[in-house]
Amino acid sequence: MYGTIIGNILGTLTHIDGQIQTVGIDCGSEGLKQIPYEQLVLQGDVVICIPGWRIDAQKILREKRLTLSRLKALMGIMSENDATQSDADVIHDTYKTKLLELDDAESKVRDELSVRLEELDSQERIIKVMMFDAKVQFKSEEISDSTFETIQKHCNNLLERLSHERVEVGNVQRRIEELSLESIELTQPKKEMVQESAVSYLDSSGNTSTGQQYVLPKPPAENSESAPQTYADQQDNQEESSESNESDWMSRMEQNN
Repeated sequence: MYGTIIGNILGTLTHIDGQIQTVGIDCGSEGLKQIPYEQLVLQGDVVICIPGWRIDAQKILREKRLTLSRLKALMGIMSENDATQSDADVIHDTYKTKLLELDDAESKVRDELSVRLEELDSQERIIKVMMFDAKVQFKSEEISDSTFETIQKHCNNLLERLSHERVEVGNVQRRIEELSLESIELTQPKKEMVQESAVSYLDSSGNTSTGQQYVLPKPPAENSESAPQTYADQQDNQEESSESNESDWMSRMEQNN
């Protein structure tokens, strides 16, 4: 698809009804490859092979986009007419189940795209190393100018094809992410309402419990300072009373004598 030659077509395998099942391709040193007919597009005398990850991604995007579109329409009908609530709930659950199934398939496509990006990065590093090594050989006069230009030309063409595929993989990842966010926005509000009501209930119960808590009063700072002085005053009063009692007793003894 990106300009890389895979090989020569040998023939086809067909079902009993005559429909083409796979196409056999002679890939040189890699031998025979059977490509599913769905991945092939005929343009003139050339057959273009569509990558498997692109076929899977297009299927997921098409089905999820249609499901989200129908879910939006259904929610619009439900908001306009409450009489259809019971009938709409059944269809609504069906669409949500379909979205969950698509999410599982989407996860596999995401992994497939990530693996493909890693393969592209690995191939790009190898090509750049080969180009640099060819440049060293050219500078050391191990290869001729024409040979170096040929190597550089083919390497640049391959890097360009890898760049095109990387851009397309990134675009597919972006579209998948956009549909995932749209799906969350459509299916999340009910959960958020439940969470918000639960949080508000916890807040109200928490405020009530905190309002019933008893707070111990803090001791005033003056009491701690005046306590020693009060104790000292009491001691002085006791000493004065004892001295006055003693003086009264002495005076009574003198009178008796």
